[in-house]
Amino acid sequence: MRAFQVDQAWSMDNVKIATRTIPTPGSGQVRLKMSAAALNYRDLIIPMRAYGRRMQDLPLILLSDGVGIVDAIGAGASGVALGDRVCPIFYQTWLAGEPNNETMLSSLGCEQDGTMAEYMVVPAEGVCHVPSHLTDFEAATLPTAAVTAWRSLMTEGRLKAGEKVLVQGTGGVSLFALQFAKSLGAHVIITSSSDKKLARAKEMGADETINYIKNPQWGRLVKELTSGAGVDHVIEVGGATTLEQSLRAVRTGGTISMIGVLSGSDPKIPLGQVVTRHVRLQGITVGSREDFESMVAHIANRKIRPVVDKIFPFEALRSAMEYLASGEHFGKICIRHV
Repeated sequence: MRAFQVDQAWSMDNVKIATRTIPTPGSGQVRLKMSAAALNYRDLIIPMRAYGRRMQDLPLILLSDGVGIVDAIGAGASGVALGDRVCPIFYQTWLAGEPNNETMLSSLGCEQDGTMAEYMVVPAEGVCHVPSHLTDFEAATLPTAAVTAWRSLMTEGRLKAGEKVLVQGTGGVSLFALQFAKSLGAHVIITSSSDKKLARAKEMGADETINYIKNPQWGRLVKELTSGAGVDHVIEVGGATTLEQSLRAVRTGGTISMIGVLSGSDPKIPLGQVVTRHVRLQGITVGSREDFESMVAHIANRKIRPVVDKIFPFEALRSAMEYLASGEHFGKICIRHV
């Protein structure tokens, strides 16, 4: 089978197609014939060994997101049948409840081989069924970005109808957060540096849009748009250069879900505001299988469709990664396996 992996040394130059033996599922495992995969920002830094010693030794098959058909089942495996269409979950051992040191060391495409192979073997409990109304490419986008947005707003944030949500940017997590928030009756403000992308977000249901290049003090503008109160939830993906504005934008007692550090990881923020305004700063790194299952039920019930920006052939992974790095995309970038 074909697999796209970091080959002999940690570098983007060593991201190459390799030939591997088709794996056989062992006890309690299932084999997936993969049909599609999707990219996330982390996939750009993994080839440089960004997560250090915790990462699997080389070679490492890339990507954490994908969808496939169960085509072989090992002895004792349950919960799936031949022909089922499923996604492998991001953290293979985080099934429910709170994370711990063990579960956080089981992510695909980092501590273990990922989805960029024609076949993959995982434990039966490490997969989830996907809604029938989604295409393979739409389904492939769910394990990382969608679960992250869901856990931020629902598992941790307990979002209610009528609450106000600020979403940063128009990448995968952000657009899923927009879709989930609107489907639950929330009021959504979204930021971007592109008026064109903001117009598309408006078409998807965003209530207000802010160009943060034209409005660098956008935290104050958010306060104005909320009659001085601030928003209940912030989906924070920027990091160092955006967190200060997020603190301005959030209400007293509100929640900032810290998801990404696209602009750096060493912010200078007024910590007094976090304390005196009782702000909850919540770190989010994807979620559990339980989160995935509750999210999928909601997606199926509301017929939500993920936003797929562009689809690349299997052999063009490097080009897909370059496109992701350009920041030109709106939504998710996918890979066609067959």
